[in-house]
Amino acid sequence: MTDSITFTLDGRKVEARSGETIWEVAKRNGTLIPHLCHADQPGYRPDGNCRACMVEISGEGALAASCIRLPTEGMTVTTGSERAAKARKTVIEMLASDQPEPGAAHDKSSHFWDMAGLAGVQERRFPKLESARVPLLDNSHVAMRVNLDACIHCNLCVRACRDVQVNDVIGLAYRGHDAKIVFDLDDPMGESTCVACGECVQACPTGALTPATLDDTKDRGAIDKEVNSVCPYCGVGCQITYKIKEGRIKFVDGRDGPANEQRLCVKGRFGFDYVSHPHRLTKPLIRREGLKKDLDVDPADPSTHFREATWEEAIRVAAAGLDRIKHDRGGGAIAGFGSAKCSNEEAYLFQKLIREAFGHNNVDHCTRLCHASSVAALIENVGSGAVTATFNEIRNSDVAILIGCNPAGNHPVAATYFKQFAKRGGKLITMDPRKTGMSGYAWRDLQFKAGSDVALLNAIMHAIIDEELHDEAYIASRTENFNELREHLKTFTPESTEPLTGIDPTVVREVARAFATAGAAMIFWGMGISQHTHGTDNSRCLISLALMCGQVGRPGTGLHPLRGQNNVQGASDAGLIPMVMPDYEPVGRERTAEKYRKLWGVEIDPEPGLTVVEIIEAVHEGRISGMYIQGENPAMSDPDLKHAREALAKLEHLVVQDLFLTETACYADVVLPASAWPEKTGTVTNTNRQVQMGRKALNPPGEAREDWSITVDLAKQLGLDWNYEHPMEVFAEMKLAMGSLDNITWDRLEAENAVTYPSLSPDDPGQPVVFGDGFPRSGGRARFTPAHFTPPAEEPSDEFPLILSTGRVLEHWHTGSMTRRSEVLDAVEPEASASINPSTLADLGIEAGEQINVSTRRGHIEIMAREDSRVAEGSIYIPFAFVESAVNILTNPELDPFGKIPEFKFCAARIDKTAESPPSRIDDARADQLAAAQDGFQASPSPHSGLRAEIQ
Repeated sequence: MTDSITFTLDGRKVEARSGETIWEVAKRNGTLIPHLCHADQPGYRPDGNCRACMVEISGEGALAASCIRLPTEGMTVTTGSERAAKARKTVIEMLASDQPEPGAAHDKSSHFWDMAGLAGVQERRFPKLESARVPLLDNSHVAMRVNLDACIHCNLCVRACRDVQVNDVIGLAYRGHDAKIVFDLDDPMGESTCVACGECVQACPTGALTPATLDDTKDRGAIDKEVNSVCPYCGVGCQITYKIKEGRIKFVDGRDGPANEQRLCVKGRFGFDYVSHPHRLTKPLIRREGLKKDLDVDPADPSTHFREATWEEAIRVAAAGLDRIKHDRGGGAIAGFGSAKCSNEEAYLFQKLIREAFGHNNVDHCTRLCHASSVAALIENVGSGAVTATFNEIRNSDVAILIGCNPAGNHPVAATYFKQFAKRGGKLITMDPRKTGMSGYAWRDLQFKAGSDVALLNAIMHAIIDEELHDEAYIASRTENFNELREHLKTFTPESTEPLTGIDPTVVREVARAFATAGAAMIFWGMGISQHTHGTDNSRCLISLALMCGQVGRPGTGLHPLRGQNNVQGASDAGLIPMVMPDYEPVGRERTAEKYRKLWGVEIDPEPGLTVVEIIEAVHEGRISGMYIQGENPAMSDPDLKHAREALAKLEHLVVQDLFLTETACYADVVLPASAWPEKTGTVTNTNRQVQMGRKALNPPGEAREDWSITVDLAKQLGLDWNYEHPMEVFAEMKLAMGSLDNITWDRLEAENAVTYPSLSPDDPGQPVVFGDGFPRSGGRARFTPAHFTPPAEEPSDEFPLILSTGRVLEHWHTGSMTRRSEVLDAVEPEASASINPSTLADLGIEAGEQINVSTRRGHIEIMAREDSRVAEGSIYIPFAFVESAVNILTNPELDPFGKIPEFKFCAARIDKTAESPPSRIDDARADQLAAAQDGFQASPSPHSGLRAEIQ
């Protein structure tokens, strides 16, 4: 087939590219043909069922639907003939007869009415559907409205749900005049299995499906401005458009960005109203004298423990406290926690301030709690901590492994690509101790015993070598240390590891054959791999598995640790890590020192700094006395929270910069009100290495300010000669330090919105796959590092017989400070729960919905029991976003020796009925006080109000 053909369109010779329809060619040449069932968006196949886009083709008796008809060489097409125009007008007029009157439309600016105008429909001559057949309106969902009196059966919502998001909730049911769109088995939308991605709402052309926020205006077009930006939640980095009305975000649409192609999840589409929550900090605060540092502060009324201050006073007091500690104990007594929720520029400035003002490297961020072990293994064996291929490359894969991750809950938009991969016949292999939202799409689902990751992966590699399926040519030309790995793997037979993993050797060998013989295969992993004391060894195994099969460096191949927060990749790239500078240059390297002597005019401490958990321990030891924390919440995110909170209370001086009075800010001496993501301009880098531009859509409330500006003022007060006036100036300096940003400029990002690094030229969109010609290590070779099986740091016992693991839920993110202040997200998932297998509940004599006490060697929490057959018997899964049942009170702070990451995914636990639980160490008066504080914390009135409790 040739790349293009020539045909005549409305009297002009035009070219059609391979696969283009008549409708697409017409649009590209300036002619918009009316259309209703066709969505000119990625992922939507044309169906041709509405017949609103008919055109006339010379020599053919029947009109043709232009959205599905491919032109042929020499064809003559007329879009505006009287016959075609009349046919289109009649179709739209018939559909309009069943629509509500324009003045009562559910969306007065709907695409339908635009197309009616384009077709010249001015009156409705046809009878309406009998009122008894008109479906009832459905407002059962907190985020969306179902108005089927406006439905034209275009099936766009069905394609949105089935083909694009692959959720399979929406269908067309019944027949004839009674046909209608249904959710599941004709359930109300709010009671169906809908995950509220909102793709159907964005696709609907008539207003039959609308965001609930349009209830007042009934008009998508009734907005003041649109601002293009990036989602502030997970590492997928979806591009979005904020629709602004009267200084507030009215609703959000997905854009055609490289990572999302218009798709969003429930958080990205409906979790935006936290920015206008009444808990927002609007003025700087200074702690009142003589008050104990604790959690008992109502975020709705901080005045009980803090007084308002001017910015000048707050910055002066914040800097003076840090300066005093530096003078008395040295700069090493100060530490900083930056944030992966801030921009690249803000992360860069934060680490620069700590290093330049205090002369050491005690600066870290949340990567230490998520993928530090993955990065350690990648740098060690591949030479780079970034992904070797974007997740979109799964389109070119034959086999994909998802291990230790739950994209359906944590990276929902990435999950759509994985589900599409499985739907088209790709072999999806899921591996996890807990069945996940992706298990149902898997070719093979390996639910292995928790903590046995290394044994399982070594067994798979053993099987590959045993059957001589490894890629000898690739290994010989591109890698080193394979013989050591081969020798190490000899004892890890699938049969010998079965007692450890619980996986049938036959299944292990099937998976090994599938991966090794695939034309192209990818491996994706999450914190189920990294958050272990053997997390680096887990990642080493995955790297070795890919290398031995030659599955790195080609389209559809690669290693991809799915990053958790919106800018954890960018913050890491920008140097917000204690042992490396920007672009992962080791702090102890002379070449690095010379670079920053010239760039910053200071000496870089050659000794690596302390990591997040090490800093908390150093506070207890008296080595750290002051901290500057920007946008992080260690009072909720650190392991062994009692220990962490005691450290925060012990600090001599704590400066916290955030949106709300978070649990961490309760311990602060100075609180600086910061800007939410829609209130700032800056770049972020997603899990795909795509650098993207975020734009300011709103002004921060009250006196709150953009984070970069606050950091600059604090630096000046600390005596640094900083003169940045705009984030673009910071980005320009970053380019001098970071080769990864070559050919990526601020102006280019403003124009193109996203560029993937590395970009090889000023017009190269970036390389989705890297290391095709070699690895950034000595000799250009990747390395095999054998991994020995070691058990978790803490195993079940008679006293603590169960296994506890933590993670996220779809509707909430990180420590909940944003999502639990979103009306939709809090309403959908308002209460913490412990997911437990039905047989485990039965063994314990506990009913689903009962309050239980979960305890470990570090403390206990009360929480609701939830029946969940996906969780393995003898295990408990608890999300960490709920302060009233803060699971990190229970978690084990033992660290991976390489990545210095805590073992969040495994600790020994027990469950008791609440009546049998150990007595709380919080007295009644204290409990009442904390309960009052939690009432203020709730995003909206909820019957499930809990404590903002510090469990002793």
